Amino acid sequence: MPKGSSEPRDEIHAPLAHGAIVLPLVTIDDYNNELRDKNGFVGDNANKKTFQQKLDDWRKRIRKFGDDPIGKTATTKLSKKKIEALLTGDDMEAAALVMGAVEDFAQDFAEVIGKFLKDQRWSKTERIVVGGGFRRSRFGELAIARTMVLLKAAGLNIEVVPIVHHPDEAGLIGSVHLMPGWMFKGYEAILAVDIGGTNVRAGVVEFGKEKTPHFADASVWESAIWRHADDEPSRSGTVERLAAMLQDLIDKAEKANLKLAPIVGIACPGIIKADGSIERGGQNLPGGNWESDSFNLPAALIKAIPEIGDHSTFVMMHNDAVVQGLSQIPFINDVSRWAVLTIGTGLGNAHFTNREGTKAR
Repeated sequence: MPKGSSEPRDEIHAPLAHGAIVLPLVTIDDYNNELRDKNGFVGDNANKKTFQQKLDDWRKRIRKFGDDPIGKTATTKLSKKKIEALLTGDDMEAAALVMGAVEDFAQDFAEVIGKFLKDQRWSKTERIVVGGGFRRSRFGELAIARTMVLLKAAGLNIEVVPIVHHPDEAGLIGSVHLMPGWMFKGYEAILAVDIGGTNVRAGVVEFGKEKTPHFADASVWESAIWRHADDEPSRSGTVERLAAMLQDLIDKAEKANLKLAPIVGIACPGIIKADGSIERGGQNLPGGNWESDSFNLPAALIKAIPEIGDHSTFVMMHNDAVVQGLSQIPFINDVSRWAVLTIGTGLGNAHFTNREGTKAR
């Protein structure tokens, strides 16, 4: 576990509460910002569906004057892998179509970022990290880079960069920053969960080298994914399946003699209250009614898995964009104010200010 500069003295003053605003190494200035303009939610102009619409618009224009170089496959059915192949393939017209969508998306994304930056909580932002499934593709990375170029050309000196970890792993790795490092002493890993509107991921996050500051070497040792959208489970069925996934990971860690801390970190959409309930934003979660006063996911998991090893289970939950952003902490000690935007089904967002001790020494 990190020592020295990775455990500043003020780290222990971060309250242990679900959805906490003050965390060991950062203060959360804003998250789940439901910014609106006259057309509705600003974030709706920069998500997976937006890019698909841009590409589909270009295809419709081309069809007016000849064959569509992409063929007859519906745009919504094109996988990331297929779009990637079109971008890098020998068919220059097909590649140009994808580039047209990238340019149009970047224009909208730059406009969305500009609107966020006008929010007082986002003032003086130095860097924006982009995660989510869109970042996993070459065309996504090009759109991110083009967005930064457009912002700079408009006079906004701000970096817009892809998140370092694979987005699927970032949503798990970030959980190590929800709690102070002293809670992990004597252990090698924790359990982490990332719940979305389509999938549930659970994994074992290994801390990495003991002297590496801020868990820079943390990695996903083992993970499992369940596409709950295919099964349409009830809320209680979701909890049962998640508990079974975690128990399987616990068993694997024990067999490998991996010292697993009795801790589960959870990333979940929405505004997370201090007691672990969801205030709002959980409408797309499996089974529905996750915002009910009578439902508490951390409490339900503790009931399902009361002990890990020889100790009582401890669960900490926060917003999924926040957790994905937290995975970037080891790589962002050269700035003070920064944000994360996660491009997927929607546009997740969070803004951070590094606390004293996060800066490189």
